[in-house]
Amino acid sequence: MSLFIFLLWSWSSFIATHAIPSPRGFFLNCGSSSPAKVHDINYNPDEGFIAVGNTTTLNQQDLLPILSTLRYFPNKSSRKYCYSFPVSTNSKYLIRTTYYYGNFDGRNEPPVFDQIVGEIKWSVVNTTEDYANGLSSYYEIIVASVGKTLSVCLAKNAKTVSSPFISALEVQLLEDSMYNSTDLGIYALNVITRSSFGGSEDDMISYPDDQFNRLWQPFSDPRHPTVKSHGRVDPSDFWNVPPAKAFASGVTASKGKILELSWPPFSLPTTKYYVALYFQDNRNPSPLSWRVFDVFINGVAFYSKLNVSANGAMVYTGGWPLSGQTRITMVPMKDSPVGPVINAAEVFQIVPLGGKTHTRDATAMHDLSRSIMNLPSDWSGDPCLPHENSWTGVTCSKGLVSRVTSLNLTNLGLAGSLPSSVNKMTALKDFWIGKNKLTGTIPDLSLMKRLETLYVFVKPNLAPCEQQASRKIHQRIPEEKGAKHTGLT
Repeated sequence: MSLFIFLLWSWSSFIATHAIPSPRGFFLNCGSSSPAKVHDINYNPDEGFIAVGNTTTLNQQDLLPILSTLRYFPNKSSRKYCYSFPVSTNSKYLIRTTYYYGNFDGRNEPPVFDQIVGEIKWSVVNTTEDYANGLSSYYEIIVASVGKTLSVCLAKNAKTVSSPFISALEVQLLEDSMYNSTDLGIYALNVITRSSFGGSEDDMISYPDDQFNRLWQPFSDPRHPTVKSHGRVDPSDFWNVPPAKAFASGVTASKGKILELSWPPFSLPTTKYYVALYFQDNRNPSPLSWRVFDVFINGVAFYSKLNVSANGAMVYTGGWPLSGQTRITMVPMKDSPVGPVINAAEVFQIVPLGGKTHTRDATAMHDLSRSIMNLPSDWSGDPCLPHENSWTGVTCSKGLVSRVTSLNLTNLGLAGSLPSSVNKMTALKDFWIGKNKLTGTIPDLSLMKRLETLYVFVKPNLAPCEQQASRKIHQRIPEEKGAKHTGLT
C-alpha cells in the first residue's frame, strides 16, 4: 500500500470575489433538439456526437431540462452505441453519465445494460432502485485520453430486456495535478462516492462551488456533532482542487473522544481503491488552531499524528484494499485540546485498463469507416475492445495488444471505396468484402503477409487500371502465402 499526504503549513487567503472558471469540455442534453442550462452550465443537443439511436421526450412535469429528454437504442443487432468526442491527447477527463428512465418505453421496468469508455467496460447501469424512489442516476469515471478522440458507449448485456438509454453526458477536462498518484495510462478511477460531511441533506455541492462540476453528496452521522468552519481554504493549494465549500462544515468528536464513521454508507466489493480525505480545523485561524490525531481505515493505520490546521490538509492513497463496510477511525493524541474532525472524502475504484487495440489497426479501421457508407450502426468507438463489443464483422486477437485478424463485411450493402491504409492491418488473415457496392481500385495489399483468404467482387466493366489491380492481387497472394481464394470473381 502506498500512502501520500498533502498538508498546507502556510496560511493562504481566499479571494471570494475571483471569477469561477467555466468548465471545459462537452455537456450534452441527450435526445434534445435545443440547449438547456443547469447550474449555470449550458448543455447542448447531442447531434453530431453520435449517429445512431432514437429520441423521445418524457411526459412528466417538474423535471430538470436534461432529464426531460433522452436518447435510446432499440437496434438489437448492434454490439454498442457510441458517442465520440475530440479531445487533447494525454489529458485527464471526468466523464459523467446521467440516466432518468421515466418509463419511456411503457414497460415500467428500467433496462439494465453496460457502459464503456474507450477500450474498457466501465460498469453496469441499473437505475431500478433510483427510479422507484423518483430519482435519476449518475455514474462518474476519470480517464486519460490516449489519442485525439474519446468514446463513451452503451451496450446490451445478458440482463438487457429493452433499449439502453441516456439522459445527459458530460466529458470535462481536469487539471494535470488532479488525482496524480494514479497512473491513468494503465488505470481508470471509477467514482464510488464523493461526500462533504456535516451539511444538510439537501446541500449538494456542484458547479460553481466546484469549478469541475464534481458532485459532493452531503453526509452526516447522528452520533457525532457537526461544526461550521470559521476560515476558508484556497482550492488551488490542493492537488485535487477540492471546492472551498467542502471545508465549510465537518463532523467532529469532543476532547479525548474517538471519531468513527461508517463511510461510504454501503458495502464495497473487494478490490483496491483511491481514497482521499480532507480536513480543516474549524476554529478561527491562529497559531493555536490545530488538531493532531491518528487516522485508521478498517483498523489499519492510514496516517499517524496528522496535524490539521486552519489551512487544511489532504491525505490520500493510490491503492488501498477495501472490502465490505468501511470504517474511518480518528484517534486523538493524548492531551490533545480538541477532538478529531473530518470535512470531506472521495473514494474511487481503481480499474485496470487491460489491453488496447494496435494503433495501426485502429487507424486503418477508422479510415475504412470514413471511406465507406451504409456502415453497421456499431462502427464507432474502439474497433476491437471490449472483445464482446467489437465492431460487426470484425474479429480481433486477445492479449495486451489486440490485432484485427478478420474482416467479414460480406453482403452488408456497403458503398464507397477502400482507403490505401487498409494495408496497415498486417495481422489480417481473412478479408471478405464481397457482395457490396464498393467502387474504385483495390489498394496494394502486399504488406499483408498473413493474409490467407480474400473475397472481393470485381465488376466486369472496371477500368483497365482497376482490372490490373484485381489481377495483381489474385496472382500475388498464392505465390507468397499459398492462400485460398473464396468467391473471387
